[in-house]
Amino acid sequence: MGSPSGPVSFWDHAEVLRGVLVRIAAVLGVLLAVAFAVMPRLFDTVVLAPCRPDFPLYSLPGAELQAEVGLVNIRLASQFFIHMTSSLYLAVLAGIPAVLLLVWGFVSPGLYPEERRGVAPALAGACLMFYGGVAAGYFLVFPLALRFLADYQLSAFVPNQVSLDSYIETFFMTLLCMGLAFELPVVAWLLGRLGVLRRSVFSLYRRHAVVAILVAAAVITPSGDPFTMLMVFAPLYILWEVSAWLVPRRCAGQLESINQG
Repeated sequence: MGSPSGPVSFWDHAEVLRGVLVRIAAVLGVLLAVAFAVMPRLFDTVVLAPCRPDFPLYSLPGAELQAEVGLVNIRLASQFFIHMTSSLYLAVLAGIPAVLLLVWGFVSPGLYPEERRGVAPALAGACLMFYGGVAAGYFLVFPLALRFLADYQLSAFVPNQVSLDSYIETFFMTLLCMGLAFELPVVAWLLGRLGVLRRSVFSLYRRHAVVAILVAAAVITPSGDPFTMLMVFAPLYILWEVSAWLVPRRCAGQLESINQG
């Protein structure tokens, strides 16, 4: 990475970086305070919504889910710490655009114009795809996983009691994992531009991907309902195809060698 404006000392970079980190901490601090204030209302209406039978996914044809999943608290301080951690998670999720913008402001002066044209849309796309994955995790994957795990019994002599701690851990980990999974198209696009990944890889392993996605959909929706399985399979497979489509037919390395020839 070159610097169009000339060399800058290490301490100048460190000072600018310190300012960026302070601004990021300030943004997250403000968001954390706001999230802490509104969390009691959001906790009932958003975080715990998949536990209730009126959740939107459960009203779809074939769902037939009427029971409410009950939660128990088994530790004295859990509700206080969950209030804090849930507020922190929410602040981080809401602050991602601002954090990326501040990081971009630090990195962009050291890039050439053609590098900026490649990285800027990638950051915007990564942010949008992450939120798309979080939405898919919240409205689709987590509710199905919750219903399966809450009803699954290894033995009829061991009734399930879902603790608040395990619910929150699974809830936010599912949202995070789905958000990261939705970054696949952006990563594929970047690797394709760098010449590391070729579109032929997706064609070569398409059948393997279909089988793997079907297995994942079957695990998430063990009821075997075809409609529900399709709801899980479709977005994951679309991600695979979109990733393949975003990889240039001729990678950056090939184009460079052609131009030099």
